[in-house]
Amino acid sequence: MKTMIDISKLVRPNVMALKPYSSARDDFKNIDSDYVFLDANENPFNNGLNRYPDPQQNKLKAVLSGLKQISKEQILLGNGSDEVLDLIFRAFCEPNEDSVALLPPTYGMYEVLANVNAIKTIKVLLTEDFQPNVKAILNAVVKTTKLLFLCSPNNPTANSFNASVVEELLQSFHGLVVIDEAYIDFSTQESWLNRLDEFPNLIVTQTLSKAFGLAGIRLGICYASKEIIDILNKIKPPYNINELTQQKAISQLQNTTEVQQEIKTILEQRELILKELKDISFIQKIYPSDANFLLLQVDDANERYAQLIAKDVVVRNRSKEPLCDNCLRITVGNSKENQYLIRALKNLKPSL
Repeated sequence: MKTMIDISKLVRPNVMALKPYSSARDDFKNIDSDYVFLDANENPFNNGLNRYPDPQQNKLKAVLSGLKQISKEQILLGNGSDEVLDLIFRAFCEPNEDSVALLPPTYGMYEVLANVNAIKTIKVLLTEDFQPNVKAILNAVVKTTKLLFLCSPNNPTANSFNASVVEELLQSFHGLVVIDEAYIDFSTQESWLNRLDEFPNLIVTQTLSKAFGLAGIRLGICYASKEIIDILNKIKPPYNINELTQQKAISQLQNTTEVQQEIKTILEQRELILKELKDISFIQKIYPSDANFLLLQVDDANERYAQLIAKDVVVRNRSKEPLCDNCLRITVGNSKENQYLIRALKNLKPSL
């Protein structure tokens, strides 16, 4: 059953009334044509980058549209997922009035962006098995709660949320549900993109930073209804995705065979690491992973973190996060890096 919700009532009134900035390239998008371009005060000497990039990234969106089977009008690109998330805050949340719901432990930028935009955060802890507590969430949110953030697979816990739980939230929450799928390419679960048309309050964000190996180009992707994308386009900076990023992203998205092989290798390496970790006495718990990293509970995370640093191995200490007492987060590296990690762990003292 399709969820009914009036998106226009969630948008900030000033954003709804806003007329977006129109750049020179909005009028003439095809800079490969034979026009004499004298409209944008650009340097006329061609070096491949002297012209402003396409502000709507049409060629890149066409590639994504073909891969994901999503209309170009339902795609917005950002300078990393963080810009996409910030645009969502700015479009829908009134500073000092509205609130958002967060489910710790989760990606820390949600709270940072809320604070930057003067938006109150309502925090509802995940359950002990790192799943959303639907009843507690729905009891905690209020009329001014505009956004609910779900990171699935979740960072730092590495697990995916149960589909039935997510669906219940999509049907029951009166605001927008933002599902952050930064790690979806490593997951056994289907992307929520497949159900985008069922839920007009659903926003899905993805990235090329993880599975596609392009963290350095900073490209985040937002998929939503055309209505939501049109609103976000009103406040998007005109040239937020530079030409080099667009070109590199297109190249990598057309290289799916190699990307899929790399994903397969990462998942195989993850299983090899898991087998080795089971024999290390100071590792007290290994949480299930549906991502390209592992969350481990050890006897003393601060001490183990420092010991690994001394052996030139950098992991992430997540001990200060709720429900993550004495936990280290370890990314799956390449074969050589993973072997070095295992040797380093096995050479640490068995007990402190």
